[in-house]
Amino acid sequence: MSTAKETIGIGMVGHAFMGAVHSHAWRSVHRFFTPPLIPRLAVLGGRDEVRAKAAAERFGWEAVETDWRALIARDDVDLVDICTPGDSHAEIAIAALEAGKHVLCEKPLANTLAEAEAMAEAAAKARANGVRSMVAFNYRRVPALAHARKLVASGALGEIRHVRSVYLQDWLSDPLSPMTWRLHKDKAGSGALGDLGAHIVDAAQFVTGEDITGVSALTDTFVKERPDGSGGTGQVTVDDTALFLGRFTGGAVASFEATRFALGRKNAMRLEINGSKASLAFDFESMNELSFFDGGQPATEAGFRRILVTEPEHPYVGVWWPPGHLLGYEHTFTNEVADLLTAIGDSTDPEPSFEDGLRVQQVLDAVERSALEEARWTAVPGVTAKGSN
Repeated sequence: MSTAKETIGIGMVGHAFMGAVHSHAWRSVHRFFTPPLIPRLAVLGGRDEVRAKAAAERFGWEAVETDWRALIARDDVDLVDICTPGDSHAEIAIAALEAGKHVLCEKPLANTLAEAEAMAEAAAKARANGVRSMVAFNYRRVPALAHARKLVASGALGEIRHVRSVYLQDWLSDPLSPMTWRLHKDKAGSGALGDLGAHIVDAAQFVTGEDITGVSALTDTFVKERPDGSGGTGQVTVDDTALFLGRFTGGAVASFEATRFALGRKNAMRLEINGSKASLAFDFESMNELSFFDGGQPATEAGFRRILVTEPEHPYVGVWWPPGHLLGYEHTFTNEVADLLTAIGDSTDPEPSFEDGLRVQQVLDAVERSALEEARWTAVPGVTAKGSN
């Protein structure tokens, strides 16, 4: 009797940095996990045919399309993976969902709140017809963060009081670094706020299991013009840094910082949670570890202890390597697509959903509005803190 699994045709739009890591994930997922569907790298989309063909050959895609509409229309595409700048997310995702294609969309979900609302509405309509969608917050698939969520949900930390999260990079610290699409608001939506802040907002909400209810924010742009590659300069129209305070639905207070100007920090995505019983801390630059402080220990022996999150009982780890053999950035994307394929095969809703992406977008929108009003406290729609009227 044949044990061959059904395949699912993947059409990916975009082939730069995110396209490379997504390609690796689609190629490797069924070699480690046992998803109910086997991905087939059917077609890669890119505007420049020569570059797209080179990327397709390099990453293992069978065909190329230079028009994303043609990619969606193909019979061999069952799922559309969106790895483009944010200005095209809404149009591509909505068209794919309306065509009955499953969708994986890179973060942040959209450039504007209105776009994110339209995408969530399209996802809800498509879901009624069995079409699934997911936003690619890959840090949810870091085993240590997934384990942190379990610890919080178990009550190990007690009542959550403080949440602090930062995302620090330094790749724009040099004022002579050239313009990229990430520095144009019409392409990227925002700067460090959307690029990095979206991750720490989602990670904090994911680990705590609570939503942010309101914010007080500051943003700044340190370098307002950069070389444009043609001998001139271009105007930077996004934020270089965003800092904001917040409150969670359970009443905890929070602080967030996102910047691409922290010299010496390459990818320091950090989250610390302080509860009434214990504290935990995570730093992506040591992504296989958690730090845990048990407040019940006597002061003479108390201290943060290191949890090496590489045991087979830890989330996702069992399919990979023996204990102590570390995972890396690329594994988070493989874990991500494994969850998506399982949800599609089991006819369940994957997480994070487009609604989860919308909730992050609502926070980002509130941050921008607060910063424009000199850090005025700005409520996030639809959520209320414990004890609020």
